[in-house]
Amino acid sequence: MKKVAHFLSYPFSILFYLLFGLNLVIFHAIQWICFNIFGYQAHKKSVDYLNLGILVCLKVLGTTFQFKVPKILPKDVPLIIVSNHQSLWDIPPIIWFLRKFHPKFISKKELGKGIPSVSYNLRHGGSVLIDRKNAKQAISQMISFSEYLNEHNRSGVIFPEGTRSRTGTPKKFHRKGLQTLFTNLPEAYVLPITINNSWKLQRYGMFPMPIGVKIKFELHPVIKVSEYKIEELINEVETIITSKIITE
Repeated sequence: MKKVAHFLSYPFSILFYLLFGLNLVIFHAIQWICFNIFGYQAHKKSVDYLNLGILVCLKVLGTTFQFKVPKILPKDVPLIIVSNHQSLWDIPPIIWFLRKFHPKFISKKELGKGIPSVSYNLRHGGSVLIDRKNAKQAISQMISFSEYLNEHNRSGVIFPEGTRSRTGTPKKFHRKGLQTLFTNLPEAYVLPITINNSWKLQRYGMFPMPIGVKIKFELHPVIKVSEYKIEELINEVETIITSKIITE
């Protein structure tokens, strides 16, 4: 059965990438129009539906998503979303299912160019692009990002492992980014998220894409930053997230 599924993954992967590429190209044009003519809200809406389109493309592969948003999440305050990171496909569900909270991402600067739709959104949608080889620049950008989140009461997404776990096994959290956000956003709330099985979509690299992967996002109770000392909060968030990671 596994051999049959692996064989089928090749034609389904080709179909997926055709649809995925078309989605990126179409929404690149839509984003440009929305941003330059209608402004932030229209652009943000276009990004929401871009990511819904990506989820639909992934469903062609039989991918399923379990993503239950808590009924009660704080409003009118910044939200710091902290998650483990298993694949490129972690991002679209966060953008779509948490769209009410305007999630913005901390991303490496290399992603700011060359990828239709994705790079445009990272440059113009409120996310921050950092140079991981320039610590001073990165911290400065993070502080500005914190000010942006605080001013607009939006959410910032950070993957503190720094790079994707290719086997699902969690990597040690890097602390500098979390320290900067927590220091500059004392009134914010932290939303820890544990992601499971996303790594399986890239177990063979970018091709083929396995079929029938079941991805689970577990959203934990929020924590107010000001109620903890920063190092204690980082320890607590890391423990919460990694304790629910399932490795196979």
